[in-house]
Amino acid sequence: MGKQNFFYRVFDLYYDGFRNMRLGRTLWAIILIKLFIMFAILKVFFFPNFLKEHAEEGAEPDYVATEMIDRAE
Repeated sequence: MGKQNFFYRVFDLYYDGFRNMRLGRTLWAIILIKLFIMFAILKVFFFPNFLKEHAEEGAEPDYVATEMIDRAE
């Protein structure tokens, strides 16, 4: 596995690019904070576990099946 390996060259390209960034580090930090807010915080408040609230534990597949059949009719 020499330095001519494709994966090594790709890794080296990104490693060298991230090592020399100045403004990019700040932008990546902002991106990661926004992703954390979107997926961690907003999920808790705006996307509740619907099946947990409406179906009994262990009967989730039955609940989904009956809902799909009832809506199709």
